[in-house]
Amino acid sequence: MRIRALLLLGLACTLLAVWGTPASAHDSLRSSTPAKNAVVSGLDHIELEFSAHVSFPVVILHDAAGHRFESGTPRTDGPKVTEAVAGPLPSGSYTVAWRVVSSDGHPVEGEIPFTVRSSSTSPGRAAPSAGAPATAAAGGGGQSGIPGWVWAVLAGLVVLGAAALLSGRGKKHAEKDEPS
Repeated sequence: MRIRALLLLGLACTLLAVWGTPASAHDSLRSSTPAKNAVVSGLDHIELEFSAHVSFPVVILHDAAGHRFESGTPRTDGPKVTEAVAGPLPSGSYTVAWRVVSSDGHPVEGEIPFTVRSSSTSPGRAAPSAGAPATAAAGGGGQSGIPGWVWAVLAGLVVLGAAALLSGRGKKHAEKDEPS
């Protein structure tokens, strides 16, 4: 009877932990200019659009050597974050590294790699190549870690394992105490 009560208690705790955890739905990056892996002829600003209002944005634009090209501080307008680019970018590979605080208060970050191939006609304007639109759904949103429900299931299994272990020990002690 006691073992059954422990098992039911462990099962109830596990179910409450699984269904009682808050949704892990941080805001995500919906689109960006430049888009992930885009090839552009130039860039005068970076625009990031998120799934909800964000705050405390940090946007860093750097080349493969680590030289930075952002200018000033990023501006937010609801779900959009805009960062100016310092001067025309020389041809090469670049990365936009970003970090914001999502509407649920948790930090979200990611990176957007892209390439600049300067054209002689308009070196300062952002113009994507024909194969890569400047604004597209951008991956690179970063959430790492194990979801809470996985931890809850593991905790429940530990509780059930401990209960089974203790029940086996109780039976052995009871058998030893019985006269033969």
